[in-house]
Amino acid sequence: MNAPDIQAFFDEPTNTVSYLVADPENRKAAVIDPVLDYDHKSGKASTKSLDAILKTAQDRGLEIVWVLETHAHADHLSGAPYIKLKTGAPVAIGERIREVQKIFRPVFNAEDVSGDGSEFDHLFTDGEIFEIGALKGEVIATPGHTPACISYRIGDAVFVGDTLFMPDFGTARADFPGGDARQLYRSIHRLLSLPEATRLFMCHDYKAPGRDEYAWETTVGEEKARNIHVGGGKSEDDYVAMREARDATLAAPNLLMPSIQVNMRAGKLPPAEANGVTYLKVPVTLAG
Repeated sequence: MNAPDIQAFFDEPTNTVSYLVADPENRKAAVIDPVLDYDHKSGKASTKSLDAILKTAQDRGLEIVWVLETHAHADHLSGAPYIKLKTGAPVAIGERIREVQKIFRPVFNAEDVSGDGSEFDHLFTDGEIFEIGALKGEVIATPGHTPACISYRIGDAVFVGDTLFMPDFGTARADFPGGDARQLYRSIHRLLSLPEATRLFMCHDYKAPGRDEYAWETTVGEEKARNIHVGGGKSEDDYVAMREARDATLAAPNLLMPSIQVNMRAGKLPPAEANGVTYLKVPVTLAG
């Protein structure tokens, strides 16, 4: 398989890694999981991180032909519409985004959300093949963290979204609506069935205890041998018990509410209200 040229952009406020993935021969490229800079305290957003990706692409003479989302993120706002605005590249995600939209549309009373995924330019199916220049990309459905999670296999590299973390940090939570720990285990093992030299690129890193540097690249072989949650042949039942117990102790991500509202709309903000202002909603319930 051809090896793509991969450049990572780490957003420390959200611990998110975005990627610029290029065909080194004909200079076509894709951006994976771009981050919109957003300050929740002020409600202000900026495109600083996105502009850094675009400038790098320009400096290297790359044409961006895809904006690829691994799932509807719960921890950052997607910058996909801005990349599309500047490049014309279509925005794509897995076809099961429809399920995520249908889950969250009533939560936020978001009548403008289609429920059919039409906010995105392309909905990938499991096993679908796409091109970045001469590079072949393959879509691998990896649900469990969310129903719509997919991984992108491009050459000898796989971009796994939130399905896996570095071996010393483990795996993603599975307690969001539509998530499923058993399904996540099976998705992880679908990835771990790939050749051991396959490079895996994470969407997040949080510096596991004892590690001083952020990291986001590993291999199938390293994950199989050393992942603290699934490595060494851990059984499905043991994993599910561990994952569900751990998830019960986790707080909601800081940007869960704004992120879901924006990302289920393909990165677009909700429609402005009569005063011309766009609002992000926070559902409130009174504990009994």
